Amino acid sequence: MKQTFNSNALSKRQFIGAVGAFALSPTLLMAQTPGVIKLIIPYGPGGPTDVVARLVSTQLQTILKQTVIVENKPGAGSAIGARFVANSPADGRTILIGNVSTYAIAPATMKNPGYDPVKSFAPIVQTSDICSVMVTGTSFPANTVQEFVTYARANPGKISYGSAGIGNSAHLLGELLQSKAQLNMVHVPYRSGAEMSMAVLSGQVQFAMTDLSASIAQIREGKLKALAVTGITRALDLPNVPTFIEVGYPDIVLRNWTGAAVPAGTPPAMVKRLESAFNEILKMPEYVTAMRKMGGDAKPNSSEEFGQMISADFKKWNEVSKAAGISID
Repeated sequence: MKQTFNSNALSKRQFIGAVGAFALSPTLLMAQTPGVIKLIIPYGPGGPTDVVARLVSTQLQTILKQTVIVENKPGAGSAIGARFVANSPADGRTILIGNVSTYAIAPATMKNPGYDPVKSFAPIVQTSDICSVMVTGTSFPANTVQEFVTYARANPGKISYGSAGIGNSAHLLGELLQSKAQLNMVHVPYRSGAEMSMAVLSGQVQFAMTDLSASIAQIREGKLKALAVTGITRALDLPNVPTFIEVGYPDIVLRNWTGAAVPAGTPPAMVKRLESAFNEILKMPEYVTAMRKMGGDAKPNSSEEFGQMISADFKKWNEVSKAAGISID
């Protein structure tokens, strides 16, 4: 039986399919959604996470052809900003730019953070990677981690370390060192990272675990001594300073990464479009240069990889906080 070929019907089907595919494209979906894109930083202005967000915002606006604004929502160890994003519409227009404390440490140490770092968000990408560094004042007698441990064991209860608050990453790193090296030290919490750094410089406390970006200038100027870094490899800006892994403490690893995420339930195609846009930015020379000046690094990655990092770090710091008995109301 002879079959007839209906070219008009095929053209209609092709047209409908093309229109449907275009209408569902993540770029068009975002363009059709009213309003602006908000980058939410759960900290005050001026810190490393805020700097990352402001570097991203200008380029993201150009790539997506959308208005992008930055909003700081600090408080409760970054939980306030994280909760705000977790409870926002899942339309791809409210993006959390948080760090390891936001996605792992705060929810691991707080009784009721108001969000679940794994279930409340759809990860986009990791936006930077900055390690911490163990610093002491220049008058402190130890110049290496081994010398520090020997001195601390000979002076139980007389060594104090600073942090930017109970449950802060510096606090947990101090507890981790105390546990792994079997030391007896005193934790002194301060209200901010700046106060913590000043306490080390003035000798109020003997050491602290600070973000490399916050202390690199004082280290270069000879105002602080760097004993070890918490990265998996040595910091590019401190090639002569060993990692804790190298000096015999393989569990003392913390990458003070930052990363972007949207509320859970955001359409996967939209997440992938944002992932692509962020990765374009991470490859830009000006962004890479800015990260290097902060003592950090930036490499393209995927939403899946970032999600795995969040899960792994949340699990790790949950275990550390429970072992140290840290629980914040």
